[in-house]
Amino acid sequence: MMPNLSWDGLSIVLNPLLPQAVMVAFAILFFGLFLLSVWRRARGSLLRLLAALTILAALLDPSMVQEKRAYQKDIAVILIDHSPSQKIGERDAQTARGLAMLKTELGKLDDVEVKVIEGGAGPDTAEKGTVLFEALRRGMADLPLARIAAVVIVSDGQVHDAPVALADLGIDAPIHLLLSGDPKKGDRRVELVEAPSFGLVGKPVEVKLRVDDLGRNPGAATSIRIKRDGVVLPSVPVVTGRETTLSLGLEHGGQTVFEIEADDGPEELTRINNRAVLSVNGVRDELRVLLISGEPYPGERAWRNLLKSDPSVSLIHFTILRPPNKQDSTPINELALIAFPIDELFDIKLKEFDLIIFDRFEHLGILPDEYFQHIADYVSNGGAVLEAAGPRSAGQFSLYRTPLASIFAAMPTGEILNQGFKPTISEMGKRHPVTADLLADPSTAPTWGRWFRQLVAVNHDGEVLMNGANDLPLLVLQRMGEGRVAQIFSDHLWLWSKGFEGGGPQAELVRRTAHWLMQEPDLEEEDLRATAIDGKLEIERRSLKPQDIDVTVTRPDGSVETIRLQDAGRGRATATMAAADQGLYRISDGSRDAFAALGVINSREFNDPRASAQPLQPLLMASGGGLSVLPGNDLPDLRRVGKKGDRSGNGWFGLTRNEDYVVTGVSQAPLMPPWVALVIAIGFVLAAWRREGR
Repeated sequence: MMPNLSWDGLSIVLNPLLPQAVMVAFAILFFGLFLLSVWRRARGSLLRLLAALTILAALLDPSMVQEKRAYQKDIAVILIDHSPSQKIGERDAQTARGLAMLKTELGKLDDVEVKVIEGGAGPDTAEKGTVLFEALRRGMADLPLARIAAVVIVSDGQVHDAPVALADLGIDAPIHLLLSGDPKKGDRRVELVEAPSFGLVGKPVEVKLRVDDLGRNPGAATSIRIKRDGVVLPSVPVVTGRETTLSLGLEHGGQTVFEIEADDGPEELTRINNRAVLSVNGVRDELRVLLISGEPYPGERAWRNLLKSDPSVSLIHFTILRPPNKQDSTPINELALIAFPIDELFDIKLKEFDLIIFDRFEHLGILPDEYFQHIADYVSNGGAVLEAAGPRSAGQFSLYRTPLASIFAAMPTGEILNQGFKPTISEMGKRHPVTADLLADPSTAPTWGRWFRQLVAVNHDGEVLMNGANDLPLLVLQRMGEGRVAQIFSDHLWLWSKGFEGGGPQAELVRRTAHWLMQEPDLEEEDLRATAIDGKLEIERRSLKPQDIDVTVTRPDGSVETIRLQDAGRGRATATMAAADQGLYRISDGSRDAFAALGVINSREFNDPRASAQPLQPLLMASGGGLSVLPGNDLPDLRRVGKKGDRSGNGWFGLTRNEDYVVTGVSQAPLMPPWVALVIAIGFVLAAWRREGR
């Protein structure tokens, strides 16, 4: 339809024929002559003034300008909410119905255009909630704001970026709300009030939470279920509306995922917010290491320096300088040595140590068999022992002739090889996390320096990660009960720290071995882990057996997908999949579970999923907009209203009539032609002359 044409817009424009200063001078001159004639009481003074004004008007050259205007249609903006909370119940269907009715009714208005803007969905909804007005601003960026007649929002009302003031939108139009969802329905949610992100291993962390029945009075009794890394913990009774403090223990370093889920409430819109997920990074407060050296030698200092360089390690070091069976004539009162505190170390405080290292140790009657049995029990109950064997470790005073033999996987034969050799990584070691990354390329021979002494040992059931001379076991790891044991059948590890023949990865090897012994999760040889970052889920399965394996991935929305992991070498099978939805992903291979969090785990979007106009109420009131609930209600009447007055009422929404226009043409005609001004001026002069002649 062609726009209406209007011939209003009439205006008068002055086009002075002389400079402004000259025109002002003429006006002053004429007015002065008029005052002089009045003072002298001359006849015809008024007629002379009229003649002068006529001359001035002619010099101003007035013209009549008339604009030809084309009035523009007003714009009705429909803002559609597609946030995740709109998928609850029938809200999506109600929104679609509301949009269809709006298009139909607005299409009946000849002077109104319709602009539909969709928003609310996106990767940041878990963290930011429903971001709807950001989409509105983008959608109106190319619209003339002076033509906006109204903004009709179709939403459940839970909008988290509503502006504080109407002026922030830059429009002067009513904002109406068509509410999807039933505002009378309630919901149960779990809210984390205070949750730590770090905690000390072996000590509980405190988590404060609250279970709320939204829309109902608090005080109902219910319970929450807790899982730690997929393992079910005892349920905890709680009362709705009251803050509850949970004490949750950390059993290992690294990430621990707690899932907290409440029972279903009397009313449930969604069960997504019945669960809260907490990821706590466990750190060790202090690693207590006991190092016992059998005798001074160059490698003793290397062990000490290496362990002391780690600020998280608290080291207790003893060197056996004088065994009890040593006989000489030195008086006891002249000895500057302290007695080895065997009772305190191996009985009273044994369980306080995270790792015990025997470096070229010979028992020589220092420790009774009872204390060696304590150490064996300590390992079986979760402790860790590392032995670095020396040249006399296979003799009659060897640890292998004590109760500790029960925890060792490999036994020395008593033979010692004194020859140069380069330690190599075994086939199993190329897949084990302790040694897999020591070589940049596992398929090439190592370039590090040689060692020159090795004890010949026979491995029974341990994991041989490194081989030495004649391909004999050099580094052997063993799980024993709940604890772990490592054996190094050489005392020449210190040569690498001195840079002999280029040195080698001594520090990295000891660090990884010690952390494996202390059961750090990052060094588990059989493990499943996942990381969600940049819209991708990266899955890694560690295993000592090369194989492709299938895992199931449970997305935040509950959907399940099977992914095949491909062997990538170094003990890793990996896969990558798209992860667009924010929340917690659960990965399982049937025996192990892993968790990965993308974005915010506890979604702000579902913090309060009830349909409510409360978040938008200040904006509706400031703009004069109205509210209508979609379920069970028809669309309100749409009326054109002026810029002043009511903009909504009972059963109707107003659309402002802006009367915006563009000028399509201009016609201009002189208001006083020069010859007309000359005739009028002469007429006034003649009339004045005649008046004076009487």
